[in-house]
Amino acid sequence: MHSDSYPFFDVDEHEFDEKIIKGSNNGLILLDIWAEWCSPCLALAPILDRVLSEYEGKVTLTKLDADENMRIAGRYKVRGFPTVIAFLNGEELGRFTSAQPAHRVREFIDEHLPN
Repeated sequence: MHSDSYPFFDVDEHEFDEKIIKGSNNGLILLDIWAEWCSPCLALAPILDRVLSEYEGKVTLTKLDADENMRIAGRYKVRGFPTVIAFLNGEELGRFTSAQPAHRVREFIDEHLPN
């Protein structure tokens, strides 16, 4: 369900600090914390895919399976799924929860994308 038109990878607890915290020093990373049993997560995935392809590589999408990485979900006090968190320069810039329409995802990215 993923397009090759933007940077994308899965991440787990063991590589989180390296790939997300340090990696966000190189640009905006969106972390999608999702679960396989979560229908809003499955609804959001193609929307993220479509919207991120519009940003021509300026944003990296990472996906973290909450069921396999509960410690990270706990570390960021995730209360519902999906939760999408924006990281830049090692810091959380903002987040949204639940499936959102494409225009809302675009607004969220635009709000956090460095000039």
